[in-house]
Amino acid sequence: MTKRVFVKTYGCQMNVYDSGRIVDALGESGYTSAPDPESADLIVLNTCHIREKAAEKVYSEIGRLKHLKARDTDRPVMIGVAGCVAQAEGEEILRRAPAVDFVVGPQNYHRLPAIVSATGNGRRPVDTDFPAEDKFDHLPRTGVRRIRSQGATAFLTVQEGCDKFCTFCVVPYTRGAEFSRPVAAVLAEARDLVDAGVREITLLGQNVNAYHGAGPDGRDWGLGRLLEALCAIEGLARVRYTTSHPRDMDDSLIAAHRDLDKVMPYLHLPVQSGSDRVLDRMNRRHTRDFYLAIVDRIRSARPDLALSSDFIVGFPGETDADFEATMTLVEEVGYAQAYSFKYSPRPGTPAAEDSDQIPEAVKSERLQRLQDLLNRQQAAFNTSFAGRTMPVLFERSGRNPGQLVGRSPWLQAVQADAPQSLIGDLANVVVDRVGGNSLFARLAEPASETPFVAEATA
Repeated sequence: MTKRVFVKTYGCQMNVYDSGRIVDALGESGYTSAPDPESADLIVLNTCHIREKAAEKVYSEIGRLKHLKARDTDRPVMIGVAGCVAQAEGEEILRRAPAVDFVVGPQNYHRLPAIVSATGNGRRPVDTDFPAEDKFDHLPRTGVRRIRSQGATAFLTVQEGCDKFCTFCVVPYTRGAEFSRPVAAVLAEARDLVDAGVREITLLGQNVNAYHGAGPDGRDWGLGRLLEALCAIEGLARVRYTTSHPRDMDDSLIAAHRDLDKVMPYLHLPVQSGSDRVLDRMNRRHTRDFYLAIVDRIRSARPDLALSSDFIVGFPGETDADFEATMTLVEEVGYAQAYSFKYSPRPGTPAAEDSDQIPEAVKSERLQRLQDLLNRQQAAFNTSFAGRTMPVLFERSGRNPGQLVGRSPWLQAVQADAPQSLIGDLANVVVDRVGGNSLFARLAEPASETPFVAEATA
């Protein structure tokens, strides 16, 4: 009898990638993907611990699913919790949620077949130790069918963990120390993706630009050199990477943005705050001026580069002057997109123990001001494309008949009337209209328009 697994993914792009590899790992035990929890024999919640109340959201979901275990059926349902909440909570999950059958951390999901086999008859395994072995060495190759189901774009994890220990962040505790996959393994997986029809690959890592994987020449390769090797793969049209740390933007990586056309002109470079005093309290290991100098260097190398970032407002001890420093940094840089959040304490992190927490009302007011500015910048950036030509990688059908949806080089969603045959292909479009979340375009006549070159919004 065929067994079916349903994986619910929370949080970041790396968890999306991990969920796919969880399906790959369980495939060796005869599991296939289920479309919903009701039709599954095994439900895995692949969790994220970054956002506020992350653990409580998982417990709520378990509460919604536990009735499935009470069904009168000869196919009992098993529930497992994986990912970063699993790593952080461990045995506590079993105590609070009796419906859970096993818990597995993000570095151990290659062991899932054995964990599932060991579950039952009163056994509820918890596997959250950081293993000595590399999980990627023990995962099966992703099947062509699953790759093709993803479409023209795919994620590829090349780096995990973090050694930075920002005082607000749980990643070093849930994902462990920085680890980079060997170059040969990354290139082999990338070729598998391209051979199955993927045209755009996004490299993933908690600090992806800290990549230092073992190269075939016996030396460690940085991300810039890895990008060069990836761009040499025939059939791969685009490469992106996320998430980066300003301290790891080295000369080789900046040169890759200048020299490699397949590296898209979009960079997510979190700064978190524009105040040196707050950056120091965050243990970010860079200053405002250092960040701005990196931005200037990257833009000099790639003038059409668009930047996005992360911001935390209301960090413990943040004064009005500190917040105004963030606002002026945003005005100086000019962002195409950004993610901004109110600070919320994460148990076990140093900042959670600070006594000078900021009142929620103050955090809310600051966040609103920051988001208003960021939204104006994003709107101005998108509006600047009206009437211009850009290449779009079409990924799927749109809501309306005859409509396709794709992505610009700058990661904007683009909708255009186009034939289904263009799904998975690049085509030039002319932007006719700018919406709140998308650009609306038409296919361009060959050589009828000049390509667009983006400019900073500041």
